[in-house]
Amino acid sequence: MIEERYKLSITRIREMLEEDTVSQKFSDYFRQVASFLLMIDESKIKIEDGSMDSADIEELKAWNEKLYADILPQHYGESYGNPTYAVRKLGEEYGSVLSALYAELRSAIAYVYEGNTEYLAILFELFIEIYNQFEGEEEPEIKNIKESIYWYASDYCDVFMADRIQEQIDPQKSFAADIILHSDLSDLRYLYRFGEYISDSEVQTAKHLLKQSEETIRKMTDAYTEGYRRGFINTGKDLSKKKSVNIRHVLGFERVVKEAVKNFREMGLEPVIYRTAVSFLTKKQHLKSGYYGAIANKQYEYDHRNDQALFLDKKFLERKLEVMQTTYEHYKELAGEFSGPACIEMFGEVPFIPEQKEEVLKLSEKQQELSVLYDSRQNQIMNEYIPGDERSFTIIAYPVPEIGEQYEEIFDEIIRINTLDAKVYEKVQQTLIDALDKGEYVHILGGNGNRTDLKVQLYPLKDCQKETGFENCVSDVNIPVGEVFTSPVLEGTNGVLHVSKVYLSELQYKDLEITFFNGMIADYNCKNFERELENKEYIHENILHRHATLPLGEFAIGTNTTAYVAAKKYGIEDKMPVLIAEKMGPHFAVGDTCYSWSEDVKRYNSNGKEIVAKENSVSALRKEDVSKAYYHCHTDITIPYEELKSITVVAKDGAETPLLLDGRFVLPGTEILNEPLKNTYK
Repeated sequence: MIEERYKLSITRIREMLEEDTVSQKFSDYFRQVASFLLMIDESKIKIEDGSMDSADIEELKAWNEKLYADILPQHYGESYGNPTYAVRKLGEEYGSVLSALYAELRSAIAYVYEGNTEYLAILFELFIEIYNQFEGEEEPEIKNIKESIYWYASDYCDVFMADRIQEQIDPQKSFAADIILHSDLSDLRYLYRFGEYISDSEVQTAKHLLKQSEETIRKMTDAYTEGYRRGFINTGKDLSKKKSVNIRHVLGFERVVKEAVKNFREMGLEPVIYRTAVSFLTKKQHLKSGYYGAIANKQYEYDHRNDQALFLDKKFLERKLEVMQTTYEHYKELAGEFSGPACIEMFGEVPFIPEQKEEVLKLSEKQQELSVLYDSRQNQIMNEYIPGDERSFTIIAYPVPEIGEQYEEIFDEIIRINTLDAKVYEKVQQTLIDALDKGEYVHILGGNGNRTDLKVQLYPLKDCQKETGFENCVSDVNIPVGEVFTSPVLEGTNGVLHVSKVYLSELQYKDLEITFFNGMIADYNCKNFERELENKEYIHENILHRHATLPLGEFAIGTNTTAYVAAKKYGIEDKMPVLIAEKMGPHFAVGDTCYSWSEDVKRYNSNGKEIVAKENSVSALRKEDVSKAYYHCHTDITIPYEELKSITVVAKDGAETPLLLDGRFVLPGTEILNEPLKNTYK
């Protein structure tokens, strides 16, 4: 029945190229989109008849390029995937809507490689329904087009959403795992079987990993999987109750992933490897969660981050949440056995500053409120079936070739950084914690043009012999080693946080400045754009995630001066991922604390002291109304050492203990951290 629907729809789409039933204004759009969908059909034939399997790597590369060609930067100026071009050609009323439709139809690339004919038929039927409205009419009513998209979203939410949840927790949904585990990874043709865009970066990454010895691959993998295992041990969580783990990575790292699967299976965990969402029914803006290949065009992704504006209303939100609740209930055994994500992140790309466009779809104020509400309620449902106090995670990061000509040398340096001796750092970091635990607050002051002047209030300890306010982080869930962190007391945390340049969630910020009052964001700005309003909107959407304010959820001092020196040596400071960057200076996370959803789980440092600073006055609201306790975001912002004037612990009696002065560690017992910094900067 599905195949029949598919055949009927593709036949109808093929006929469109021969027809002249749509006005000249829109005919080019429908012909181009129809041609793309016919290319999807041709892909289906090639996959099913084995042509893809027998094709050489140059043929596969050419076909991959063809599928993504019109949204690549060099062609984007004349692509209907570009809302600016679509509005220019189709008019303000139709352009952004039909551009969003085309972006949704482009998700067919993933579906055809996965062999999901049902999804293809659903997409093709939507396109035909929209096309029919333009036949014989100069300009059909825009509300009818939007209505068709709305009912597509509403009618198929139960299919797309239910499938998405299942693939996130069910090891039997093994499309990607089968490719990784059953392919000869020395034959790089396997990269083109995922249906993701494959650039030279993914190919070079895979080639570089093939050059590594078995010992090096095991070393990389063991750091990653052991960090995951230690995350359970250090928090007293029972890993033996779990049966699956989600592996997230960027294509090219399959040799490490394949080895990681072996390690996880020895722990009793089967791999769950799912693609990052491709439909606007399941995506969260432009953010990635799952495996993916190269991002063909970051501006394209950014332009379509709010396409849900076409259908997001209270009725749709309630339907989506109902589907989520029902699906989790149906798969509650699988959900209960799921242990959490183990992520291999990549970094090194040229920092991206998006162009702000008037033509893109935008969420209304009401839709923004609904979006925030949805994030809250979906996290509550997920936590009901995958409790936060029973799951864990780990993250490790490696560079990609775009980082520069010294890529291979940098890659090897990052391997070294990711496998540093945790015992050395543990001792030094405990010295810092001992000083911090005596303080009432910490005063952070910027230097060399940095305008930071911030007082962070610390949790008051009742018994210094048994309690501590800071966690001694030594390479378990967050790799590499190198930080001590706490959940600050919000009341009394005041001042300005400033950083000259920072790269957060694939977006760059210039002169980012955030003002806190009683631990909550009171004001913010940056200098990315000429208009102040655009700067504020940029921060509101991408750092505050549309919340009116956020708390300071974490204060930490990074101690990994080795990583910092490596970044300076290779000139890649602005390309370092948050995961490593947060270890390269003091950092401040806006949003939830590091302990969200697991505040009541007892945690201890290796010296036996219990970590008691795990919540603040906002997260404490979970005891009354969980919807008021969490913001479902956590963004780390790091001040580099050379922008620091001082970090000083201030006791109740006013006594001051400096930890860092002019970017150097000065607390007795921490001087070893300055060794890598010698001759780095003055």
